[in-house]
Amino acid sequence: MKLRIEHLTQYKYEQKVKLNLHEVYMIPLQRFYFKVLQSEIEVSPTPSGWYERVNFENNPYYQTWFVDETNELEIRASFEIQLLDFNPFGFIIHPDAEYPFSKYSYPQHLEQAISIYKIPHGFSQLEQYALSVMENSGSMVEFLVNLVASVHANWNHVHRKDPGILPVMMTFDRREGSCRDLSFMLMSMLRELGLACRFVSGYAFNPELVDGHELHAWVEVFLPGASWIGLDPSLGLFTDNQYIPLAASYNPKYASPIIGTYGGNSKSHLHAEVDIKVF
Repeated sequence: MKLRIEHLTQYKYEQKVKLNLHEVYMIPLQRFYFKVLQSEIEVSPTPSGWYERVNFENNPYYQTWFVDETNELEIRASFEIQLLDFNPFGFIIHPDAEYPFSKYSYPQHLEQAISIYKIPHGFSQLEQYALSVMENSGSMVEFLVNLVASVHANWNHVHRKDPGILPVMMTFDRREGSCRDLSFMLMSMLRELGLACRFVSGYAFNPELVDGHELHAWVEVFLPGASWIGLDPSLGLFTDNQYIPLAASYNPKYASPIIGTYGGNSKSHLHAEVDIKVF
């Protein structure tokens, strides 16, 4: 299958502003289950500087800056993607991995490298919920399958245009949230058990979702032997070859497609569109 992705982001300012340094995370991360056949990105106003860089979590991005003041910033990105065969369960967890557990323990040689992805939020309700799912799961894979399915079954997935992510316990108590909210909550549940997780943003071709053609968010959990495993609480599934990541981070704010600020007191208005078609 081939996908054509069109992604438009517009920031409009009520008065002219001075744009500060921006980071544009619109370079699909390298994955073995898809190939980028073609990509193009256009920016208005024309940047004074535009260079490809890689951040400390190995996410590629464009570093860009501007000289003149402007009323608008527009970024258009387009991609043609070839999807390849992919089995989400095509892995074996290292045989020494413990299960069941109350706090997961990684091999010593990995512990320091992944410590940033394990920082818990300290909510006992999240821990107890995840442990209750583990009680009825016979293996690590079954636990992950059951947990992501349980979040999908017990929390409503809603389309929320407001920027940012709700506090995790607000999502937990409301029993609903956007893909960002549910992913942040699932990540928090797993971290309470000592598992290393990261927040992922990108594109997902899920026609059954109301916002399936828009920017999507999901979670990746790290397990020895299997490496990073993708989980989508919005659908209750392991991620497959129709998920195209743009950025993955220990902190959701560093996985945003565009990171930047501007000088002045003017209000800004964001408009974003993503269209994905099979061709």
